[in-house]
Amino acid sequence: MAGAMPRERLERVTAWGGADGVMAYVYRPTTGAGIVRAFEAARASGRSVGLRGAGQSYGDAALNAENVCLDLSRMDRILDWDPDGGRIRVEPGVTIRRLWRHTIEDGWWPPVVPGTMAVSLGGGVAMNFHGKNNWKMGPIGDHVLALDVLMPSGDLVRCSRDAEAELFHAVIGGFGMLGCIVSVELQMKRVHSGLLEVEAVPATDLADMVGIFEGRRDEADYLVGWVDCFARGDRAGRGLVHAARHLAPGEDPAPAQTLRPVHQELPDTLLGVVPKSIMWGLMRPFVNDPGVRLVNTAKYHQSRVAGRHRYRQSHVGFAFLLDYVPGWQRAYGPGGLIQFQSFIPAARAGDTFPALLETARAHGCTPYLGVFKRHRPDDFLMTHAVDGYSMAMDFKVTTRGRRRLWRATEAMAQVVVDAAGRFYPAKDSTLAPEPYAAALGPERLARFRTLKTRWDPEHLLQTNLSRRLLGVP
Repeated sequence: MAGAMPRERLERVTAWGGADGVMAYVYRPTTGAGIVRAFEAARASGRSVGLRGAGQSYGDAALNAENVCLDLSRMDRILDWDPDGGRIRVEPGVTIRRLWRHTIEDGWWPPVVPGTMAVSLGGGVAMNFHGKNNWKMGPIGDHVLALDVLMPSGDLVRCSRDAEAELFHAVIGGFGMLGCIVSVELQMKRVHSGLLEVEAVPATDLADMVGIFEGRRDEADYLVGWVDCFARGDRAGRGLVHAARHLAPGEDPAPAQTLRPVHQELPDTLLGVVPKSIMWGLMRPFVNDPGVRLVNTAKYHQSRVAGRHRYRQSHVGFAFLLDYVPGWQRAYGPGGLIQFQSFIPAARAGDTFPALLETARAHGCTPYLGVFKRHRPDDFLMTHAVDGYSMAMDFKVTTRGRRRLWRATEAMAQVVVDAAGRFYPAKDSTLAPEPYAAALGPERLARFRTLKTRWDPEHLLQTNLSRRLLGVP
């Protein structure tokens, strides 16, 4: 039976998407010794510990109801930086924003970034995030050189591809279930300009979008597609693809200027007038079926009128679309949102993604946002990647429609499993253990459970997500 813990530690902790929240005992250490003390307090009270970085996971990946939440956001020091070789070592709470601001003037950019720079590197590595260049550069784990991991026993283990390699490949993408990352050594990417050459290409349907991706895989450094999920019939999958490439040495006439952080910062206002801090409130009247259908239709036809065109854009402006409107998830209302992201082999993508959209609509749930990406396999144990495509779909959660939405995602999960697809825990809110196990495979799960028994035999590290996907130990 769980014992008493300090009441002053008890706080409300919410998922980034706002659709779930719990009460937990929150510890915010600044050192490894502080982490060990939190482990000891949890153990003494008979409670588990869930790890939390910047709290950017859409669902319950960092929620640990009525147990300990270890918030690592205060461990945010840059420990070492080599501006000649591009190697950096940081604590887990360092965000992507802090990372690029520290390195860009020296001509280095993170090799892989998610859609927001608010993510912490420790949490991002634990989830092995991917970006708009996954088919080319792989996930962030492919660029991690070494990790220092504090185990539940209190032992500090340094792991890499050469030392404790099995642990290394399981901690990356292991959603915080084996140990607490206390430092990350990362290889950054050399860039010669603060700008990217971007091409916008409208796609008439999903097959056209796939064709655009395949036709630009060799020349582009980044590819991402926006999908109008309300379009049906021969228009299903229509949208807009953005392809981008890094500028070669000499293409930027003023690289010293464009590589300055001030050149990268997103504006605080819209059209120089409207503060972006209030934009989510102005968006809320449109975050419903008629409003999103209207916005999507207007966006698609505007892209058709503009046609294919090229322009130059900052790294930040292209990479972090989710940061243009601070707190935009609040526009979804008090119920919040969830995201369903599936990864489908290339040979099955053309049939499976339309089937997923139809399954959602059959349950009365149409995604308000669809984002399309290309992927490649990787060698991490709990990988979500395939040689194929992913589509991330955002759904509005309401009190009346919550059960219907959960039934829809249950049916969609079966479609993914039937297509030999996979799922991404960082985005998940609803997945059951059976489809997760079927997608990952029994051999991988067995290896992970063996490592869990070795490194965390007490099952001290748990979250709502781990209990939901892996069962209660």
